[in-house]
Amino acid sequence: MKEDGKKKLVTVLDGSAAAVPPIWMMRQAGRFLPEYRAVRVSAGSFWAMCMNPELAAEVTLQPVRRFGMDAAILFSDILVIPYALGGEVRFEENVGPLLTRYADIARVERDPAVWAAKLAPVYETLKLVRGALAPETTLLGFAGAPWTLATYLAEGRGSPDQRAAKLWGYRDPESFAGLLDLLADCVAAHLVRQLEAGADAVQVFDSWASGLPEAAFAEWVIRPTKRIVNAVRAARPGARIIGFPRAATQSGYEAYAAETGVNAVSLDTAAPMGWAAKALGPKVAIQGNLDPLLLLAGGAALDRGVDAILEATRGVPHIFNLGHGVVPETPPEHVARVIERIRGNA
Repeated sequence: MKEDGKKKLVTVLDGSAAAVPPIWMMRQAGRFLPEYRAVRVSAGSFWAMCMNPELAAEVTLQPVRRFGMDAAILFSDILVIPYALGGEVRFEENVGPLLTRYADIARVERDPAVWAAKLAPVYETLKLVRGALAPETTLLGFAGAPWTLATYLAEGRGSPDQRAAKLWGYRDPESFAGLLDLLADCVAAHLVRQLEAGADAVQVFDSWASGLPEAAFAEWVIRPTKRIVNAVRAARPGARIIGFPRAATQSGYEAYAAETGVNAVSLDTAAPMGWAAKALGPKVAIQGNLDPLLLLAGGAALDRGVDAILEATRGVPHIFNLGHGVVPETPPEHVARVIERIRGNA
């Protein structure tokens, strides 16, 4: 059962271990839910749904209503930041996001007032959700991290090897650092406004953090994330921030936890939770890291996966989550099974 009137997830972010960990799932508001698909059809497009506060709020609330999640996460997209910076963003079926490609930052919008105006629907969504949530349910905002956003801006689309961004960073490190700093400042402003609109905490998604050499990871992932954390806390002292440097190395996770200032580190499916509990748990809360395909598979294998994570994280501040997002084919009853198992293991 939930603890009435208390935001359990916030307590964990503040460093307290919970007997029963709070749970939410990345992409919990998404295509695996029939009620989401119905709203998506009525919206006409993914982007239109993101930018319509009433529809985005409805989608944000759906998994909380259905499953009793401990947190609602804002329905939006990491690419609202390139949009705020003046770029075109569009989503094509079976292709993915396509956006304005940048080779320098001369044409990038730098006025925070313009950023705020373009992203006003996001903040209105948060206000609507906050008004509809029970007091004990945490509301999470989010944004993409500068490195991940830079990979899209440099390529004009998603890039499995981040080739364009890496080459920019290696060939012109000063210009690339300027891009990352500008992105960090826009992300920080966006997160501050989300907190002002009612978010209890925010998550920074660095979805393309894997595969970087140690020095590049320090310069392109850790440094701009630390800049974000410092800027957010300068405006909102005590702000709670989760970082997700997806698929970092163990030493990368350790450096990220030690240097960025985040309250929690979210882990991908390959990170050993026993190691994370010992290496990271004394410094930050840890979040994760059930394999989304194990959630899809269900059955006894899913039960074993849940139990293994619970056992590995016992006694440390832990938020139960996935190692990445819920995949569209996932049966909703598998999500319900995970929640029942976690709360039944008190």
